[in-house]
Amino acid sequence: MMEILRGSPALSAFRINKLLARFQAANLQVHNIYAEYVHFADLNAPLNDSEQAQLTRLLQYGPALSSHTPAGKLLLVTPRPGTISPWSSKATDIAHNCGLQQVDRLERGVAYYIEASTLTAEQWRQVAAELHDRMMETVFSSLTDAEKLFIHHQPAPVSSVDLLGEGRQALIDANLRLGLALAEDEIDYLQEAFTKLGRNPNDIEL
Repeated sequence: MMEILRGSPALSAFRINKLLARFQAANLQVHNIYAEYVHFADLNAPLNDSEQAQLTRLLQYGPALSSHTPAGKLLLVTPRPGTISPWSSKATDIAHNCGLQQVDRLERGVAYYIEASTLTAEQWRQVAAELHDRMMETVFSSLTDAEKLFIHHQPAPVSSVDLLGEGRQALIDANLRLGLALAEDEIDYLQEAFTKLGRNPNDIEL
């Protein structure tokens, strides 16, 4: 189960004005930006009132959060699913050291609330591109989408490619099915090598 805890404001007035200037320079009619940290707790069991209060205190830092409901379109920036940020590793360790063993993992994102004139889908993509590093981060459109950060994928079972039974065509089919982009000479090499070995290759060997 995932719990969402709001954090402190994430942008200073200087950074907000700088972002607004960049949007204006790109002809993106953004009028206002508000951003705050959001914490996501992946729990293996519910917290009691005392533990909940302890987790809340642990995640209180920075300027005080004003009691308001943010306005505008939400763009939630988080680490890419499948990665664990340095912040996550440190915060999770601290939670465990505080006795919060129900916390499997903590992660943090930045919720940007954008007030803008009517923008096209492409313009919204441009806005999102200004707010995150595509190599390290992703953008969600709702807070609950952050559950994807905690999905644990089971590794796919290893499968065999029936080269000995089907010949070269088995490698051609596997090349297409697995998206390997093998060249013709690479397929020839694999066919010759595994035929000499007298066995079929499995998919991870290709």
